[in-house]
Amino acid sequence: MRRINDNFSNRVTDFKTMNTYTDNPEYSFHLHNNDLMERIVELREKNFREAVEYDYAPTDLEDALDSYEKVLEVVGDINANTIAPNAGDVDAEGSHCEDGRVRYAAKTAEDLDATVKAGLCGLTMPRQYGGLNLPFSVYTLANEIISSGDAGFENVWSLQDCIETLYSFGTEEQRRKYIPLVCNGATMSMDLTEPDAGSDLQSVTLKATFSEEDQCWRLNGVKRFITNGDSDLHLVLARSEEGTTDGRGLSMFLFDNRENKRLNGRELTVRRIENKLGIHGSPTCELVFRNARAEIVGDRRLGLIRYVMSLMNGARLGIAAQSVGIQQAAWEEAVAYARDRRQYGKEIMQFPAVFEMIARIKARLDAGRTLLYECAKYVDLYKILEYTSRERQLTPDERKEMKTYSRLADAFTPLAKGMNSEFSNQTTYDTIQIHGGSGYMQEYRCQRLYRDARITSIYEGTTQLQVVAALRYITNGTYLSLIREWDVDDERIKEMIARMEESVETVKSHGSQEVLDICGRSLYEMTAFTVMAVLLRRDSVRAPELFGKSFQVFLNLAQSEVARHADFVSHITPECVGNYKTVTPPSVIPL
Repeated sequence: MRRINDNFSNRVTDFKTMNTYTDNPEYSFHLHNNDLMERIVELREKNFREAVEYDYAPTDLEDALDSYEKVLEVVGDINANTIAPNAGDVDAEGSHCEDGRVRYAAKTAEDLDATVKAGLCGLTMPRQYGGLNLPFSVYTLANEIISSGDAGFENVWSLQDCIETLYSFGTEEQRRKYIPLVCNGATMSMDLTEPDAGSDLQSVTLKATFSEEDQCWRLNGVKRFITNGDSDLHLVLARSEEGTTDGRGLSMFLFDNRENKRLNGRELTVRRIENKLGIHGSPTCELVFRNARAEIVGDRRLGLIRYVMSLMNGARLGIAAQSVGIQQAAWEEAVAYARDRRQYGKEIMQFPAVFEMIARIKARLDAGRTLLYECAKYVDLYKILEYTSRERQLTPDERKEMKTYSRLADAFTPLAKGMNSEFSNQTTYDTIQIHGGSGYMQEYRCQRLYRDARITSIYEGTTQLQVVAALRYITNGTYLSLIREWDVDDERIKEMIARMEESVETVKSHGSQEVLDICGRSLYEMTAFTVMAVLLRRDSVRAPELFGKSFQVFLNLAQSEVARHADFVSHITPECVGNYKTVTPPSVIPL
């Protein structure tokens, strides 16, 4: 059984001067100011019963929080002193495709080795399988920290989270066989998309056929845009039901690639690695399955309907964390450059045009981060209660609790993913602008952050899909009800809430799906900016020295955004929808 304490005793006494976690008090704030953490730990630790069996299991809430701090300190050390310094070399080298296999960039392999040796694998898995049993909130913090060092490496490292699907839906035999492998460093991937099936996963055609002779499933077909596509363990969405064409014919499979890689076999080959704009440390592969032996995960026909949705929600929370991590790195670059660069005899930080941009960057960072951890705590509770329900019957109150937090996690995930990915793009854009011409040069880190950020609003569901996912919670009043429960005591925020509610009612009054579609992005952003303003105000009351100024800057930004979107919504009617539908380029464009 792996013991994280062994890793701590070696590393904590030898910390270098830089540590991403301890150098940024905002991380500790969000760990310790989670108002659901006591309940999360109580359920996760089963009232601390495991302390008898595992000497590294916590004995009470204070001990648990201390353990989480130690894990995050190790993450912060490795990020600051290995992952972040390696990121430039990783970006320059990228991954390689050699004889149908992936070879990581040399520094990516070094990063992976460092995290495995530190015991930073299988973080959320139960101790009985070799995991650390960490809450998702803590794992999300680790994700964000690593993303601030190298978003491409974070993709490789964080795919360990795919094992949650096997833990949730696999057999006990599968859990005992595969979860310890991941806890000891086996890499993972989720193989969903295909050349003709991107966001439309119902169109997946990769075929799964049961072999009576071998008593196993065989996979045949092509997958495309697969992150970390030559991993040790693959979760594969495939068509198991002959003659079907929709999602009801899809099942989830696990393919163990370890022996295939050792023998350089032909059950799975990497046809090519995509030549991407950014995240070069993360190999994005086109894969060919040829009669590959696989195991079914869970029940047939539920691959897309149930299991992929579970995978995607976890992945979207991960991309939200990745986006915030990129913002953190960009903020640091912007501040460092603005303090170092002098024009007209003084630091450019002193120019209003610059410090206003930097203030907005920090405000968006703090607002997006508080939204991220609000979402993470909801995911925590609903997932823990779901796991608990497999071990014992939930009480009526617990069933009600699980239903509540499942709904909130489903509502907040598209807000956290969509807004933070958009913020990440805007922040890295602004950071290059602050650098001026230097920011356009390869020597500066900000250009890599800009390229890495661009994918965040695309993969694991575009921002447009996040809008669609959030709209039903906007129109049914879920967000408004929650905001009212938070009992906001700020006149400007109350005004934002009123304008948001008025806009929602205006759109609903038209009774037109097309109007709702056209106004969807505006309603989504109004909601998100309002929610973040409320959450950041709460943080500023608890820690004014960290968030007081940020809140005031964000409130100005949020109020103006809500007003802008409210004005747009007020002018959209069913009659003017046609203007949007018929805006097409002329058939002949003169040169």
